Amino acid sequence: MAAARGEPNLVETVSQIEAVFRDVYGQAVATLVRVFGDITVAEDAVQDAFVVAAERWRRDGIPPNPAGWIVTTARNRAIDQHRRTIRGRELEREASEVSGTTLHSPDEAREQDEPVPDDRLRLIFTCCHPALCTEHQVALTLRLLGGLSIEEIARGFLVSEAAMAKRLGRAKYKIKAAKIPYRIPAKPDLTQRLKPVLSVVYLIYNAGAGELAERAVLRHEAIRLARSLVALMPDETEGAGLLALMLLNESRVPARSVDGAVVLLRNQDRSRWDRELIGDGLALVRDCIRRDRPGPFQLQAAIQAVHCSADTFEATDWPQIVALYDHLYSAMPTAVVALNRAIAVSETDGHATALEQLDLIAAELDNYSSMHAARAASLRALGRNPEAKLAYARAAEWAGNEADRDYFTEQADELAAQP
Repeated sequence: MAAARGEPNLVETVSQIEAVFRDVYGQAVATLVRVFGDITVAEDAVQDAFVVAAERWRRDGIPPNPAGWIVTTARNRAIDQHRRTIRGRELEREASEVSGTTLHSPDEAREQDEPVPDDRLRLIFTCCHPALCTEHQVALTLRLLGGLSIEEIARGFLVSEAAMAKRLGRAKYKIKAAKIPYRIPAKPDLTQRLKPVLSVVYLIYNAGAGELAERAVLRHEAIRLARSLVALMPDETEGAGLLALMLLNESRVPARSVDGAVVLLRNQDRSRWDRELIGDGLALVRDCIRRDRPGPFQLQAAIQAVHCSADTFEATDWPQIVALYDHLYSAMPTAVVALNRAIAVSETDGHATALEQLDLIAAELDNYSSMHAARAASLRALGRNPEAKLAYARAAEWAGNEADRDYFTEQADELAAQP
């Protein structure tokens, strides 16, 4: 049945509500944490506000300032809830003192005693406090800042949804019990605290890489946070390296798919690469090189800079990429780095050599689709099609998104159809 004239289109409104959720969830939670000083209260209030929004906006349409509407509604609902508790009046007084505003006002005061007035940065440093283990830091920030569901985070960590829910609950309890402050650390502590923060920001970016259109907001948010970190800590070259890495990766996004189908690097239309982002990324890499304090993110950015500087796949300086991976492996000796180095080696020393290197780490990365895809490509190039078919099938099994799964399945089916 068609919608009546003047009534909001239900499907369109639902889509818009989902878009608002992706856009403002992290900001709303961060703002409410600043006001109330309690992550659980903030998260519950924001979720309640979106439940209210889903009902009212379907009836009345999206308001002019949906982010402000969510924050104000969430704040008011949290206050109304806590007024019913024993310490409600105390919480209201404390929240008013922190925010510097009347709680039912939509205006958001900013604290003046910290170097960057950004609620999300405060929340990232809180989530990445040394009192929390790395897994808790990453998972909590992905949940609170990225707005990822518990199911999505659990899939990324290769654990059950129930286990991830418990992990997030323990992390939030630890923050509350240990009275971990919601603020950007003092300058002497910033460098020590930067590494896990950068890792979390990069994971937020990668969380948006699977569904290129739907998850673009996560990539853009990660880039925005990285820019804020660079502004906060201009002397820290790793922050600049991370920003360069994400900008160079983002520059190639328009060419990575056509009509939803995956396009490999060698086949990408490089005229679709974003030259402005490449220029910004290359400038950051050059600045890092001049400062000569290399770190893992800077080395990864340098590798991407080599890719983005080549006019064609064949013109890529693969020996330089292998050399950079050697440096990266020295700084970060992980199986994933070894995997990517082996892929580059296939272009310099051939697929037989690359396959030997891949087989050394295959068991360690058995649940990693990129490992099976790399083995499949080398096996196929060597004419070992039955093995390549099985490797593509394994890659499809572990693929993190539908587009990759479809591509790997298509390759497996193509090999199966060959005599």
